[in-house]
This record gives sequence, structure tokens and C-alpha cells, in this order.
Amino acid sequence: MTAATPVVRLAGRGDGVTEDGRHLPLTAPGDTIDDYGVIARGPHHREPPCRHFPRCGGCQLQHVDDAAYGDFIADRILGALRAQGLADPPLAPPHLSAPRTRRRAAFRAEKQGRRVMIGFNEEASHRIVDMAECHVIAPELFALVAPLRALLATLLRDRRAAGVQMTVTDQGVDLALDKVTAEGLAADEALTAFATRHCLARLSLDDGYGPQARWEPEPVTVRFGGVAVALPPGGFLQATADGEAALLAAVRDIVGEAGAVADLFAGLGTFALPLSAGARVLAVEGARDPALALKTAAARTQRTLLVEHRDLFRRPLEGRELARFDAVVLDPPRAGAREQMTALAASPVARIAYVSCNPATFARDATALVEGGYRLERIMPVGQFRWSTHVELVGAFAR
Repeated sequence: MTAATPVVRLAGRGDGVTEDGRHLPLTAPGDTIDDYGVIARGPHHREPPCRHFPRCGGCQLQHVDDAAYGDFIADRILGALRAQGLADPPLAPPHLSAPRTRRRAAFRAEKQGRRVMIGFNEEASHRIVDMAECHVIAPELFALVAPLRALLATLLRDRRAAGVQMTVTDQGVDLALDKVTAEGLAADEALTAFATRHCLARLSLDDGYGPQARWEPEPVTVRFGGVAVALPPGGFLQATADGEAALLAAVRDIVGEAGAVADLFAGLGTFALPLSAGARVLAVEGARDPALALKTAAARTQRTLLVEHRDLFRRPLEGRELARFDAVVLDPPRAGAREQMTALAASPVARIAYVSCNPATFARDATALVEGGYRLERIMPVGQFRWSTHVELVGAFAR
């Protein structure tokens, strides 16, 4: 008889980890491995739905069920906090976005002879996995892949690569092509015909000098709290509509009845616009185009929503500025908000809602807040990037 060693958890990159510390790719908690290296599937192992798994780098965890996937998200968050010496806070059950709901995605494309390949890169490689199916992106995005191959066959030279970004907007799909040129009347007509045939909201090309809209019959917008905001080419949008709703619900719960709220790294107003329906809001954003788009939208709402274009990495809000607010919301990029933490940790702000897409930098910043006298009351984990190792969360801090 041989002893079977169980897989007890998933590591940060998705490998199964056994009781004795071995990392086994493509295993799930509850699987076992015997002395001969034979793996037996356990109750959390699932048959991956996509033919491209595990080659495609878009997913790392299609082989586990939702219970194991949710535990993975929670473990990533708690592991980051423990690494900083923080106690485990109450953790809500993770919100998991459903398959085929991702409303924005970035792919690579490459022409090889007469063939154009479009897809995500192979895991840890620059090789493109040519998509024949995709179980994470919205159907309206995947529907463009095959016709886009035909279009790019006329625009790309052999062995040339391009970037493809798609986003679902109020008017339809916003399609942006990077490292693509279209010269001459025939190319212009091909772009117009493609955009018309597929009812695109916008078609932009970036040939190295920034994106230029080649088709945009009406201004492209997205809505936050019922307010339409102009979407700049390449503008940021939460990956799924239900994921955005889960993040917003958690933020609302933390902010509560606060009368004055500062929304830092506000973007296009994901949180600022809905919160401004019941509070005075200052939205601070460092990127010019989103700040201008939000300022224009705010002017139409007749709400008390002020927008400041300000680089919070170079010029964070200071103590006297923060003292005006009952609550602060921040949603920084993956690098976190280290530069803002010193002033925020010393501020009298009663409640902080910290939205993060990186548990490691969240834990680092949380340490600064806790050392400044805040309590990390609870965390809402969110898995918008179905079957990936990407983790998002909302942390609630209070004085």
C-alpha cells in the first residue's frame, strides 16, 4: 500500500500545495498524490470548460470549483495581511463574477503569413493562444474576434504584432487597436465598413502617437450611478458589471451616512458619482482625461461633486485637507497608496473604504493605517477575473 498525500491549498500562482509543501500544477484542494506520483482527483477538482486551458494565460484556475476558488481568494488576502503581522479581520464570502461576463479585455494579435492570431498570451510566454472559444469574456466581445482577424489581415504586415482592447460601453463595443496603421482610401473604407457592420461604439487606432478615433458616430459613455460619463480611449472600467456593483455596495456600507466624502484615485467616478447622490464629494484623480470627463459629467448632475486633477503620488492630500471629510474612499493602482498613507493615518477621518486590486500593497498600506490608530473592521473579497489569480477587495477601516 502507498500513502496518499493530500493537496491542502492553492498557492499564489494557482499550483496545488500538499501537506508536505510540494507544489503540483493543475491540482485542486482535496486531490491526493501517492508515492509513485499518481494524482487522484478530489471533490474540488473540475473538468476545465475551455479547450485552451491550461495553455492560455487568461485563466489559471479553471480546474477548481467555486468553493476552492473562493478559498484561494480569501487565502491570498489573509496571507498578505499575516505577512505584515496583522490579525485576520472578518472576511465576507467572496463575490465571484460569472463566466462570460468580463466587459473589457486586452488581447494580442499577430499576422503569420495569411493567418492572423488573436488571443491571450500563453502562460509565461509571448506566444499567442489563438482563441477558438473563451469562457470569461462577454459574448459581444468574443463575437468580434473572427471578423477582426479578417480586418487585421489587410492592415498588418507579416510577422507584425498588434494590441487589441475591447470594452462594452453604453453605445456598444469600444474597439482600440494598438500598433496598427491604416493608410489610403481602401484602408479607411475597410475600417468604416467594419465599424458599421458590427455596430461599434468607437474604433480607435494607435500607430505610436496616441489613440485616434477613426469611427465614433456619437460620444462614447459609461454610466455610474445613472450618470453618463465620456469614456476616453483606453479608459478604465471595472472588469464586470456585477463586480463593480459588489465593490460599490461594500463602499456604500462603509461610508454609511457620511456627509462629506473624499474619493481618491477617483477615475471616471465609479464611486464618486453614486455617492454624490447623498453626500458632498471631492473626487481626486491624477490622470487628465478621466478627471476632465468626470468634471464634465459632474457639472450636469447639479450635485455637490467637485473634481480635482491632482497627482496623489507627488502631492497627496494633507492633514488639514483630510480633516474636512467624514469618510475617505480610495481605489489606487496596483502599487497602492504609500505616499498618501502618512497623512491619512494621522487624520481624524472616521471611516475609510480602501478598494484594492493587490492584496500585498493593501496589506502594506493597512499596516500604516493600523499603526496610526485605525481598526481593520472587515474585508469584502471580489473575484471579477473569473478563474484567474487576480484578487480584488474592499477593506473597512474605522477610528
